[in-house]
Amino acid sequence: MIYKFKSKAAGDLIMMGPSGDQVLRIIGKEPAAKGIIEPAAMAAAIAALERAVAEEEAARVEAEREAQAEGRTPAPREGVSLRQRAWPMVEMLRRAQAEGKEIVWGV
Repeated sequence: MIYKFKSKAAGDLIMMGPSGDQVLRIIGKEPAAKGIIEPAAMAAAIAALERAVAEEEAARVEAEREAQAEGRTPAPREGVSLRQRAWPMVEMLRRAQAEGKEIVWGV
């Protein structure tokens, strides 16, 4: 599935299914074909995404420390980080929250 998030406060945001599913779960929404994020829930959604990004980055730093302590070369970073995937959604949430507009998908 492809998600197309829309808001009157920002341009459309398109995410592939697995990335969209992950972002929705982080903000406390169950992945679905249609949905809405109300302005009242946006501050919590932004905080949840920022917390998840910080946790992922801390886990990566810890894994690198452990590898160096054991004399191993840290595994290379693969793929796109959560920070890169979540940033467009965080920006959309901030803009929508500032203007009091909801974000919808599947409509």
